[in-house]
Amino acid sequence: MDRTATDREKNRPVRMDTNHVFQFNCSPGVPCFTQCCRDVTIVLTPYDVVRLKNALKINSEEFLDRHTIILPKETRLIPMVVLKMNEDDNKRCPFVSERGCSLYEDRPWSCRMFPLDMNDDGTFSFVDDKSRCKGLFRKETQRISDWLVEQGVPIYDEVNDLFTHVTAPLRAQDLDIDNPKIYQMVFMALYNLDKFRKFVFESSFLDRFVLEDITIEKLKRNDLELLKFSFDWIKFGLLGQKTLVVKTPPEADNENAG
Repeated sequence: MDRTATDREKNRPVRMDTNHVFQFNCSPGVPCFTQCCRDVTIVLTPYDVVRLKNALKINSEEFLDRHTIILPKETRLIPMVVLKMNEDDNKRCPFVSERGCSLYEDRPWSCRMFPLDMNDDGTFSFVDDKSRCKGLFRKETQRISDWLVEQGVPIYDEVNDLFTHVTAPLRAQDLDIDNPKIYQMVFMALYNLDKFRKFVFESSFLDRFVLEDITIEKLKRNDLELLKFSFDWIKFGLLGQKTLVVKTPPEADNENAG
């Protein structure tokens, strides 16, 4: 093996499974505490937005206007939503102070995962190396499977997996959509959940689809249930999947009876 190949092998990220035990601790005593929260691109999922806007006690539209940058992606129906960093020299996350994250219980998926990242094959690797993240020098150890549960990752993974059931088919089908209203409706359903709720309850939506009373009550009160419902609505409307049932028009019932 030549020297270049050897160097590449050394620099290749270590891939770890859920049983792997790693050293890490992030706390105010670590020299680089909160440095990883500066000048970083944090892509937000729909569930990230739900948790953050509720933690801040503001509606979805206000959160999107104040705290995100919307980046359209060419040939993609769904844009990238990125958390807006402070515009001063430190470019720090607006929710982080010297004492740490003020929205820690509702921090985004990528923040929960740090210092780990998930690979396409389901293994894990480190986002940073020890030259940048001094927390990797700490003596505290944990198994990856335990770490993920402790950080509250499973519910994020569950909802994000449902989200990929929307995004993956959209990418695969390469839909030719030139109607800007469709882009707006899809974005509303995924990210502007409070506006989507108004659409469901203040339009003719409930007159057109069959929904059980208990489902309607959940959609009124529970953002997570509403988000899952929005996935089904998009799959019905754009992908032709039978995730919703359309009500039979009264005149059709009369014709059948005759």
